[in-house]
Amino acid sequence: MSTIQLDIVTAERLLFSELVEGVVVPGEIGELTILPRHAPLLSSLKSGELRVITGGEERYIAISGGFMEVLGNTITVLADTAERSEEIDIERAEEAFKVAQEEMESAVSDVDLQKALASLRRSRIRIKVARRKRSNTPTIQT
Repeated sequence: MSTIQLDIVTAERLLFSELVEGVVVPGEIGELTILPRHAPLLSSLKSGELRVITGGEERYIAISGGFMEVLGNTITVLADTAERSEEIDIERAEEAFKVAQEEMESAVSDVDLQKALASLRRSRIRIKVARRKRSNTPTIQT
């Protein structure tokens, strides 16, 4: 099977660098699936779940925005933040979700409300990705 190099980088670290069969990223206007031999592309990313396809299975990474470049046979994701499913402490993510909900309810300005909404979205994504590691991940039929 054909592969493509995937590098996921944050300001703090190189999170992921492997040959993969494909990746699904949360683009600003919807999900983008990138497979080997994809045309060159530059896209902004929104907070969401990034799915890495390798060995007929999916692995999950929570990202909170950034950019993606596809050039040659390499995908480079420059993420604001990124965490693998196994790195996420689900209890802390659930607590952050509750705090964000409380901040939303007590927001006194539009700026406060927008910050609380962004925090709520990030927490929800982290919880979703963290729960994936605990469930039986379905394999992809190729």
